[in-house]
Amino acid sequence: MRSLLALGVAVIAAAPVGAPAIAQDESGFQTYLGELSRQAAAEGVSRRTIDSVIPTLTYNARVVQLDRQQPETAPNAPISNFEPYRRAHVDAARISQGRAAYQRQRPRLRRIEAETGVPESIMVAIWGHETNYGRVMGGFDLPRALASLAYEGRRRELFAGEFIATLKMIDRGVPREKLVGSWAGAFGGPQFLPSVYLRLARDGDGDGMADIWTSEPDTLASIANYFVNAGWRKGQPWGFAVSVPANLNRAALASKTRSPRCPRVFERHSRWKTMAEWRALGLVPQTRAWPGDNVQATLLEPDGPGKTGYLLTGNYRVILDYNCSNFYALSVGLLADEVER
Repeated sequence: MRSLLALGVAVIAAAPVGAPAIAQDESGFQTYLGELSRQAAAEGVSRRTIDSVIPTLTYNARVVQLDRQQPETAPNAPISNFEPYRRAHVDAARISQGRAAYQRQRPRLRRIEAETGVPESIMVAIWGHETNYGRVMGGFDLPRALASLAYEGRRRELFAGEFIATLKMIDRGVPREKLVGSWAGAFGGPQFLPSVYLRLARDGDGDGMADIWTSEPDTLASIANYFVNAGWRKGQPWGFAVSVPANLNRAALASKTRSPRCPRVFERHSRWKTMAEWRALGLVPQTRAWPGDNVQATLLEPDGPGKTGYLLTGNYRVILDYNCSNFYALSVGLLADEVER
């Protein structure tokens, strides 16, 4: 999942900033809960759920403190090397535990891949990165945390929406006691936000509930469904390591487009070219054969010229949709490769 236990960081960093609440105390929080109650009712949440949850909530100053402590990255701050990150996140323990999970769930993983086209190993690698295969999922009460963050006000629209989504989860039959996760609102094996759970969580074991807290099949099926929704292309790799010739004209390959989302992530990627074109430029795969000649890919050299480069397909962009970080996405792909060896 990365820092902050999953999607919380990536989504929150991009959220619009609203006006702060006037009073940061219990009295002000209780007053604000009345506004949340009205918003929830207007969005169709049952009165039974509203009355069972909102009166139990108290202000959690700790989650507000954690949110305010998140470091901001300067636009021109230097980017560190990928290799130390890779060693820390694609390490022997994560690989061995991933292989064990992979073998344990092979029958279900095969079925999910057959239905969705998302590789078994990619599902497992996301799970490993997000929560260390279900071992680290957070211990904050989600309605309390999200209501407190909404009350704080800087990202009120985001957090109020996620709070109301937790109430909708209860209306759908999710037990109140299961609503536990990271301080920023992500939870379960995939570290979904409540709104993502409502849209994309899936029942993988046939018991009628998408239990991404305790059910490994549900966790894996939900991750796969997220990737399908984000546009995963069946049969294409995420990418692969390549040796790049020293004389490659990188300036001529520089992308001229600027992404409105995560620009620092995407500006490091080259122009798109076919595998046949990359082969003609002298790139050589390090660990696998070339995919089809017409498959499009972009080049990323995370540690600069002279080090390992990566050709990345459109499926890599799907991993970035889960967490918009080159280091995260590369590590997910590399862990997936190790898991299925």
